[in-house]
Amino acid sequence: MKNKSANKQRIFAIIILSGMIALSCNCSKKSKSSGNPVTPPPVSTLAANWWMTRGDQSVLLEKQPAIPFTSTTNSNSTIEVDSTISFQSIDGFGYSLTGGSAYVINKLPPADKAALLQELFGKNENSLRISYLRISIGASDLNSEVFSYDDMPSGQTDVSLTNFNLSKDTVDVIPLLKEIIAINPSIKILGSPWSPPVWMKTNGSSAGGSLQTQYYAAYAQYFVKYVQAMKANGITVDAITIQNEPENANNNPSMLMNANEQADFIKNNLGPAFQSASIKTKIILFDHNCDHPNYPLTILNDAAAKPYIDGSAFHLYVGDISALSSVHNAYPDKKLYFTEQWTGANGSFSGDLQWHIKNVIIGSVRNWSSVALEWNLASDASYNPHTPGGCTECKGALTISSGVSRNVSYYIIGHASRFVPAGSVRIQSNNIAGIPNAAFLTPDGKKVMIAVNESTAAQSFNIKYKGQIAVASLQPGAVATFVW
Repeated sequence: MKNKSANKQRIFAIIILSGMIALSCNCSKKSKSSGNPVTPPPVSTLAANWWMTRGDQSVLLEKQPAIPFTSTTNSNSTIEVDSTISFQSIDGFGYSLTGGSAYVINKLPPADKAALLQELFGKNENSLRISYLRISIGASDLNSEVFSYDDMPSGQTDVSLTNFNLSKDTVDVIPLLKEIIAINPSIKILGSPWSPPVWMKTNGSSAGGSLQTQYYAAYAQYFVKYVQAMKANGITVDAITIQNEPENANNNPSMLMNANEQADFIKNNLGPAFQSASIKTKIILFDHNCDHPNYPLTILNDAAAKPYIDGSAFHLYVGDISALSSVHNAYPDKKLYFTEQWTGANGSFSGDLQWHIKNVIIGSVRNWSSVALEWNLASDASYNPHTPGGCTECKGALTISSGVSRNVSYYIIGHASRFVPAGSVRIQSNNIAGIPNAAFLTPDGKKVMIAVNESTAAQSFNIKYKGQIAVASLQPGAVATFVW
């Protein structure tokens, strides 16, 4: 009896204990599901801010609602941006500051001029943040008159350059450059000559002709004096080209200089002169159209000239922008520059916007250029000033008369200069049908992509980054800059 009773007590205790354990387990499960929910995986907060310009001018470099990056999928074509694959560094985007540009800007009332310079060169959110300028060494065809820094009476020469001075540039260009540098001390400046002093030339004229070999040494010193004189005015000339459009004699001023002549001048005169004077200003070749990449290649093939050369510069009035890559592929250690493209009086806003973004901005950097410049920052309403025989239809980024009007190249450059500072690098992005694009990584780690819809229909497409996509849409001819 005693044993049976003890066994019953043990069984009863086990049953009660099992129930308590079960109850405890159920309570625990209930607590996990209702009182302390499991934290879901984090949702991405990455979004692309973006700015757009439309060809009909209804939207002009205006910020649009941000586009989030998500894990959703769709059937759109995809541009994948990969910041781990990088290419060339970027020196800057900007314009030619011609003598005529400086003249019309300086005519503005002081307060208006100060506000405009901040808009163009300042670091404010809505500033264009221009980071690179090309200027003429002596007059370009967009000066009101032709001049050099050592003009002499007819029949006289000045081989020792005793009379060298910065001449008419001291009136408008140099004072304006000083104001610009005060706003942006890191801006890079490229100098290009349209012609040497006429007494150095075979035809004694500002238009056409060639540089006489007997004056090669004097002309090299002319460059030395120019760089030093600009430095004395607080202006560092980062680089020079040897001759603007050396195959074009149909301008005033202008000069012909073939590739062999340029090679001889560099290796025997200009390079050694810069070296002797401890001048660090870069020497850039060619400065002409994409139809003749053999011109810079001929000079780079010269083993004695090559060590003095930083790179080659191009325009795109003839040829294809891919010519830059042919030079890069032959000499990947030498830089490339895109230094000039005009917008004309008879061009359309929509046509120029689309073509220039595709070729000058996207095309040049996808073909290894470190710089993209438009021709001519400003002119008046009649496309003045210009020299006799100079360009009569060159439309500035700005038209300055009683006020300031912003023209198509203002927005062409603005879509790059505002968002891609000097020191950025181009990164990998694939092209898709109808949407040429280029992507960059900025010094502060932002990703930037510039794109244009060159098709005749609206396009929706994906921007993919690190496995997530942002869905963008552009109307025909529209340009956008995305930043994340």
